[in-house]
Amino acid sequence: MDFSKLVQERYSVRAYKSDAVADDKLEQVLEAARLAPTAANRQPFRLIVIHTAGKEEELKRIYNRDWFVQAPLVICACKLPVQGWVRRQDSKNYDEVDVAIAMTHLILAATDLGLGTCWIGAFDPAVARQVLGLPDDAEPIVFTPLGYPNDEPKPKKRKALTEIVHYEHW
Repeated sequence: MDFSKLVQERYSVRAYKSDAVADDKLEQVLEAARLAPTAANRQPFRLIVIHTAGKEEELKRIYNRDWFVQAPLVICACKLPVQGWVRRQDSKNYDEVDVAIAMTHLILAATDLGLGTCWIGAFDPAVARQVLGLPDDAEPIVFTPLGYPNDEPKPKKRKALTEIVHYEHW
């Protein structure tokens, strides 16, 4: 798919079919995340792929929406702060930026393959840590269901470029 069309067609899916996602499609979206650029190429993230079947109630403790567990898969992206590149001048750790870039690649690859996703940050991190058995050095940052959409996109509401872009200085 043409990139401009891909960006226009991607939307936050909130209804999923129960159809399985083929292993090759899953591998393609995971590979897109792996190939994402990260600061100093450190890749300070891990992805956890969860099959929802039989885990619906446990997953709904993390994010209590029925549609969250409709898709056959849920993916969690975690940051690993000790592995992140840190800017010397102000000690800014780029680990969350790197997670966001990787997850964006994953989501766009999914859209290109006809799969739906929804970026979820409003989850319970303590419950996610417990349910997923995360080690102390990993922090959950974002979740997405991964499956075939069972809804239609609504028109996107975005600010005009003139509201978000400055040239030369603020």
